[in-house]
Amino acid sequence: MDHVDRILAQWNRERPDLDVAPMGLLGRLARLRTHLARETEKGLAAHGLNSASFDVLATLRRSGPPYRLSPGDLLATTMVSSGTMTNRLDQLEKAGLIERAHNPDDRRSVIIALTPKGFALVDEAVSAHVENQHRLIEGLSAQERAALDGLLRKFLKEFE
Repeated sequence: MDHVDRILAQWNRERPDLDVAPMGLLGRLARLRTHLARETEKGLAAHGLNSASFDVLATLRRSGPPYRLSPGDLLATTMVSSGTMTNRLDQLEKAGLIERAHNPDDRRSVIIALTPKGFALVDEAVSAHVENQHRLIEGLSAQERAALDGLLRKFLKEFE
């Protein structure tokens, strides 16, 4: 029995009229998310980053050369407000990891670009991040990973 099983047993005892099976599935997903987020943050902290700063840098890095995007394109890849994004960009710019430049196609707007320092840091961090992700799923066989991935993809499609 895990923690969620104990909660379900309590609800089954107190409210046998309710089918609490979805509570088990969703509770386990929520608890896993908490554990995985904690482990991810620890890994990123080793590089002086958190998940928010890594998200911006990784988005710029995976965009390909010249590793720059408009603030709107960055916003489209995240689920944060423009104010939150501006704060993230301010912090990354202060750290010398990104720079804001005038958009060569429209001088009224800006482009966010990785600096050489930002490029080097995100490349180092993403290598360690992927290694950490492998560690986090090593308790599942390749077949179990594929099955879980397929089920989660199907479930996620219901919302997206």
